Formats: sequence, structure tokens, C-alpha cells
Amino acid sequence: MERAQQGPRARYREQTRAEIKNLALRQLAEGGGGALALTRIAKEMGLSGPALYRYFASRDDLLSALIRDAYDDAAAAMARAAARSARGSRGGRARLHDLAAAYRAWAIAEPHRYLLIQGDPVPGYVAPADTLERARAVLGPFLPLFAAGNPGPAVAGTVEEMAAWLAADETVGAWVARYAPDAVGPDAEAGEPGNVVKAGETGAVVEAGAVGEPEADGREGEARAGGVDRAASALAGAVLAWTQLHGSVSLEVAGQFAGMAHRGGTLLGAHMELLADAFGLE
Repeated sequence: MERAQQGPRARYREQTRAEIKNLALRQLAEGGGGALALTRIAKEMGLSGPALYRYFASRDDLLSALIRDAYDDAAAAMARAAARSARGSRGGRARLHDLAAAYRAWAIAEPHRYLLIQGDPVPGYVAPADTLERARAVLGPFLPLFAAGNPGPAVAGTVEEMAAWLAADETVGAWVARYAPDAVGPDAEAGEPGNVVKAGETGAVVEAGAVGEPEADGREGEARAGGVDRAASALAGAVLAWTQLHGSVSLEVAGQFAGMAHRGGTLLGAHMELLADAFGLE
């Protein structure tokens, strides 16, 4: 009996929370994160301030809910794009373009939500720790693409730094393992397993002056020209893809390309081609 009585109340609560979030999104679309005001939302809904706080404890609580929703929706869009792209025999280069196009499409369709998670920080707001995993879920589908790549000298420094990051932070390794499990095996090297390349060859990772120096994780005497583990390649590619996506897509969403002759998709495609070349994606 009690459970049956709680059912409608729970549904009403969720409906009210959804209405609050919709009004908050409208405020974000009109004026950005700084325009979010619970008092205005309460007035539009015919609620008192204290009544609204029964659903969200503060402005920051509401912001956190909106940010979680945005990351989750973006991650779902990327996962769907990855699943579609993985069908058939499309290579890593084509799949990279598919993912980049999906990222851009979500941002253009949801500009105020995109800017909420990728735009300027809201003054005085600190995002909760769980948003990190949600942000990583958006980029996760890129990891297996670059795990299969052969990173060249142009990205050598980034790959080396990502290897150090993997050694220092177990959560990063867990992230890579979740999306690119083949990248974390004991024989996982960039390119074909066991294929050690030499300086100057495709797939070689060389850091000037670093040959024979200690590795970031304490291993010594290993030439940096040897095969790079797939996890470091995966992470480097995903991070570089994010920076290219963020720069190009954010400029487009903010209207910075207005009056210019190029299309946003053309520019982003060129960025992805350069990145695919740097990692030897086929």
C-alpha cells in the first residue's frame, strides 16, 4: 500500500525535476551558465524558492545535474556512432571521421549543452568528481582506433607523455582497458604485436636526446625507438583528437566561423586527416 502511494509521488518528483531542468536549459541557451537563476525558474513554475529547493539543493546542484545529463547524452551519441561505424570493413581512418562527425553533429544540435561542458567555466562552480568518468566516456570510442595505429615521430612526445600518465594513474589505464582491452595485454605494441620499428620508419617513436634514458615508470635502458605499447598510442590519439575536436567544434558552435568561406565539417575533416596520418591509420 505504501509503495503504491509512493509511486505517483516519485513520478511527480521526476516530472518536476525534468521541468526545472528544461527551464534551466532555456536560461543557458539565452545567456550561458552565468544566467542560471533558481528564483526565475521558481517564478515561472509558480513555486516558492523553498519549494524549488526540495528538488535541487542549490544552483550548483542543478548545474551538476545538467552537466551529467549532457555528458551522458553526448557519450550515448558517440557510442551509437561507434557501433554504426564498426559494421562492415571500414578502416580506422574512416571510423575516425565518423566519430568526429558524430561529435560535431551533437554539438551543433545541442549548442548550449555543448558549451556547458566544453565552454568557459561557470564562475564559482566546481564540477563533481563523477563528471570525469562521464567526460571520458565521450572520448572512449576513439581509444581502440588509435590503439591499432602506428604513431610516427610527429606525435612521439605525446605518446611518451601518455605512457608516463598511464604509469602514474591507474584510473587512466582502466579507462583505456574498458574501451580498448586489446591495448593493455603484455604483448600489446603499436602495429603488429612484436613488431619493433627503427628510428625513421613508420611507427617509430623517437624523443630527441632520450634514447637510453630512464623511462617515466622506472624502466631503464629501453630505446625510445622501439615499439610503443598500444595503450600509450590509444591514449595519445584520443587526447589529440579531443584537442582538435574541441578547438574546431567550439569555434563553430560559438559562431566564430561566421563570414568565412569554409564549412565547419570540411575544416574538422582536414584536422582528422592530419591526425590519421600522424598515427598511420589506414
